[in-house]
Amino acid sequence: MGSGEAQKRKRVAILISGRGSNMAALIQAAQSPGYPAEIVFVLSNRTDAAGLGFAQQHGIETLALSHKAFDKREAFDRAMHSALQVRGIELVALAGFMRVLSPWFCQQWQGRLINIHPSLLPAFKGLNTHRQALEAGVTEHGCTVHFVTADLDDGDIVLQATVPVLPGDDETTLAARVLVQEHVIYAKALAKVAAALV
Repeated sequence: MGSGEAQKRKRVAILISGRGSNMAALIQAAQSPGYPAEIVFVLSNRTDAAGLGFAQQHGIETLALSHKAFDKREAFDRAMHSALQVRGIELVALAGFMRVLSPWFCQQWQGRLINIHPSLLPAFKGLNTHRQALEAGVTEHGCTVHFVTADLDDGDIVLQATVPVLPGDDETTLAARVLVQEHVIYAKALAKVAAALV
């Protein structure tokens, strides 16, 4: 950037399966001047994902690609990969994408594929993280943005945020407190990864 020219913003795709609240937070963050990433594409494996409408309202191209149309996980992932490539995507963010990605896809996007997980990894991988935290009796819980690898909820950590577990918390109250932090750190983490991407 020494020449005084603004650094070119990285072209980002977001993968969703539902309402996409983290997607919405990323879209809003990317509207800030100087943000190093631009959200240009949202892909869902569900045609009824509510987040598609939000993306369309913000002028972002969307695609619903049903995984049910493919007989194998990797065949679906290859179709996704093609859709991302043809649009010149440089970085992929998962935002409530409820599919385990094939090792092949993870390899293609290694170092350019991030996810947000509602726990302080490596604790509480997989599903029902808030229930796991409550059952374990921890006093702190939170969320993690990490690079995606073929191993579930593994990969290098980009950022984490912590919330207290309060007396009387249930899964709903704890999830709500964590979600607020998810929206904050995912935008920061995407900016950090995009700025570092060559």
